[in-house]
Amino acid sequence: MKDDAPSLTPDLLLTAYATGIFPMAESRGDPEIFWVDPRHRGILPLDGFRISRSLARRMRRGGYRVTTDRAFAAVVQGCAEREETWINDTIFDLYAALHETGHARSLEVWSEDGALVGGVYGVCLGAAFFGESMFSRATDASKIALAYLVDRLRTGGFRLFDTQFLTPHLASLGGIQISRGDYRARLAEALRHGADFDAQGAVPDAQDVVQRNAQTSKRG
Repeated sequence: MKDDAPSLTPDLLLTAYATGIFPMAESRGDPEIFWVDPRHRGILPLDGFRISRSLARRMRRGGYRVTTDRAFAAVVQGCAEREETWINDTIFDLYAALHETGHARSLEVWSEDGALVGGVYGVCLGAAFFGESMFSRATDASKIALAYLVDRLRTGGFRLFDTQFLTPHLASLGGIQISRGDYRARLAEALRHGADFDAQGAVPDAQDVVQRNAQTSKRG
């Protein structure tokens, strides 16, 4: 369903998320927005995220730095830098506005020389995190971003990590696909609770992230 772009506001966007729908554009140059309500929804269970042995070794090896909310606009731009993107100017501006109010958050991965090589951004509402997009300019950068993000969401008390769609990449990391009805039930439950993206405080060491993930996976 198409919507007139100028009528969209950050508050309307949050209301849409709370009802289980999200916006997209056909392309970067298309000014129109349409609402998406998938029959099957991708989620990443916070107790099911898998850090493989190779990824754990890569994380422990270091050579990168992780931050949160240091370069939100640059992360969104990085996500839009592909041949086909659903992020047009209107969507960019809307998420920038949500970032100003603390509802849209980002996690960045930097190389040793200070270049932004990966990141992920999304929207926080209640105890739900709606992952919008991620990008990678270096091997494993998006996987590292997700590992740190999942650790932060667990610590902050989040109950739902919505990935919108299930890609092979997300499936390899523990993502699953559920029905629209199941998703809406999980969303309603998550919205009844609060969570804090900043509860973790400083970004933890890679070893701590890997160890907590292993412990959580065993309990799951």
